[in-house]
Amino acid sequence: MCEEQKIETYLVGGAVRDALLGLAVVDRDYVVVGALPEQLQALGYQQVGKDFPVFLHPKTKNEYALARTERKAGSGYTGFICDFGPEITLEEDLSRRDLTINAIAQDENGILYDPYGGQADIAARTLRHVSAAFSEDPLRVLRVARFAARFHDLGFTVAHNTLALMQQIAASGELSALTPERVWKETEKALACGQPQVFFEVLRSCNALGALFPELESLFVDPQPSINLGQHALQALWHCTQLTADLACRFAALTLRLDVRQITEMSEHCKVPSEHKELAILASRCHQHLHLLRQPSRDNAEDILALFQETDSWRRPERFGQLLLCAQADWQASPLLDSSVGSELYPQRAQLWQWFKELQTITAGPFVAQGLKGPAIGEAIKQARLAQLQHWLT
Repeated sequence: MCEEQKIETYLVGGAVRDALLGLAVVDRDYVVVGALPEQLQALGYQQVGKDFPVFLHPKTKNEYALARTERKAGSGYTGFICDFGPEITLEEDLSRRDLTINAIAQDENGILYDPYGGQADIAARTLRHVSAAFSEDPLRVLRVARFAARFHDLGFTVAHNTLALMQQIAASGELSALTPERVWKETEKALACGQPQVFFEVLRSCNALGALFPELESLFVDPQPSINLGQHALQALWHCTQLTADLACRFAALTLRLDVRQITEMSEHCKVPSEHKELAILASRCHQHLHLLRQPSRDNAEDILALFQETDSWRRPERFGQLLLCAQADWQASPLLDSSVGSELYPQRAQLWQWFKELQTITAGPFVAQGLKGPAIGEAIKQARLAQLQHWLT
């Protein structure tokens, strides 16, 4: 009897949502109602899901998942029992989704199915949970915060009752069940948004920041008299976003006011990529030195040359450029400065980069030709670069 049931396919989730928002649709996911796994396999679909049947279309390679329901059976976001089969309805499948704006389906004729009011919430620019089952999955705290960051420029905010459920999840201790890899995956996506600081603001508003990123929370707990370091960190992240799309720079700007130990610990428990960690540590160590070079004099020549050396800029010039971006973002985050001034507010970024590029042209060739060998060549290069710096600074 089940096999005689009509098989129906619906476009679901982000593709429908983004089309309604007038955004470019990148990924297309589908749900299949009324089918058995064997039927899709017979049509040439390739099964890739382990916990539940997800298939790749034989030509487009888009994902097609059988309609399913989920029951909580353990802790964390993996503690679910999945039920699927031809008897599961579209409405039942949509009911397990996180937000109403993600619980809209579209059939092959373009007709929308919206049993949970997703279109109304799109119009109202509201991020609202579909059902009370939202609180069973701690990963949704991160997902909602990420959607808040992604759609902030469109005017979206988190519904009060959804924020209350997120607070309940944070209080339950369930966030500790999230794997570091999954936490970083959501964080990385948030850092790529146009307003990534909103991700951390939402996490803090539902009391989840301390559980997920205790190092960042510490910046808010003990503010200095002259500056709230937590707010400063979020502002630095925002300014960095205006300067570059580089995620390593954005992470370093966010964590720049943490010390090396805190950055190391955060990087370890969040599985932060090594290049992000290295740049963050470098920015934490060097930003104050860079800030002091707004009006350098001849006496600063040795300090500047030492800065190039200590940051390994000769071998890693791209990272030195990233460091300058991070320092500028940190400086512009100061509440005492007018951010509208832009790059002119931090002239040492362009100046140091120009000097660095010109000093790179002083190489070993001429000194080898003079007969110098070994360490004497390195010392000669250093002295030539120092002399050139002193000339520029006179």
